[in-house]
Amino acid sequence: MSTPTAYPSSRLLTARLGELVGDVREAVDRGLAPDVTAYLVGERLAPHLGAPDLLTPEQRAGDPDRYRQHVLHAEPDGSFSIVALVWLPGQRTAIHDHVSWCVTGVHEGEEHERRYRLVPDGPGSRLIAVEDVVNPRGAVCGFAPPGDIHRVWNACGTKAISIHVYGADIARLGSSVRRVYDLPTADEVQGLPTADGQ
Repeated sequence: MSTPTAYPSSRLLTARLGELVGDVREAVDRGLAPDVTAYLVGERLAPHLGAPDLLTPEQRAGDPDRYRQHVLHAEPDGSFSIVALVWLPGQRTAIHDHVSWCVTGVHEGEEHERRYRLVPDGPGSRLIAVEDVVNPRGAVCGFAPPGDIHRVWNACGTKAISIHVYGADIARLGSSVRRVYDLPTADEVQGLPTADGQ
């Protein structure tokens, strides 16, 4: 699946989204290590998840062809961005990693996530699925490269929305994805189902 288009709806800040921007700015401006920054940003994101006044109707809109990315805010100095990802049932990412630290919080519905480890395999590499996670509304997780390879999908029958905070200017970059992994996976070794449920 290709990377979603970045929709620059960031100029439409609700009052609550403005509060979230300020909370994230305070954490990022401390200039701490990426993993510590992600932890602090996660603490600040959590209280806003599920609030009905966080997003406008436009920022909650999906796309029938693929998950949709709404850039909610990009800090002028490029230090962070806040993005809403809208997933209709069955939509998913490719297996990928990221350009920066990231914090994800589920605002509506639930997200399924499979985390991978890259291992040498003769002259190349392969991916080993190491963990499956179901993130319900209100769940927050954060990570910093390396070791951030995963796939995310909506396995529910309803829309899912997640709020992502990245330590990069996603409005300029267009995506948080550093690399898409088109490599053999070893899901069957772990006894895990594929993202398609097979």
